[in-house]
Amino acid sequence: MTTPLREQLKARRVTDPGVVAAMRAVPRERFVPEGDQAYAYEDYPLPIGFGQTISQPSLVGLMTELLNLKKDHQVLEIGTGSGYQAAILSRLVNHVYTLEVVSELARSAAKRLAKLGF
Repeated sequence: MTTPLREQLKARRVTDPGVVAAMRAVPRERFVPEGDQAYAYEDYPLPIGFGQTISQPSLVGLMTELLNLKKDHQVLEIGTGSGYQAAILSRLVNHVYTLEVVSELARSAAKRLAKLGF
């Protein structure tokens, strides 16, 4: 895990070992546009196209931890975006269902998630 990510999670009091491990395992740089990959671990949202953004890492960690997930849970995510949150969730539960209304984002997220093995 990059030091900035570790510090961001610590600042938000994200301490669940499963959440931290999931975030460590998911390569965030693969979920942002190529021109923004150098900023993937900065703690602010990044544009992903179509007026949408990928949430900052600390917020993703906090939202995920607050779900208090167990492996046998099923999660419905509304707003797939780039697929980053779905990838994190897939490390924590057996089934993630994610919906995206922007068809271009839905297609690119599906391809990305499949290519990365999520």
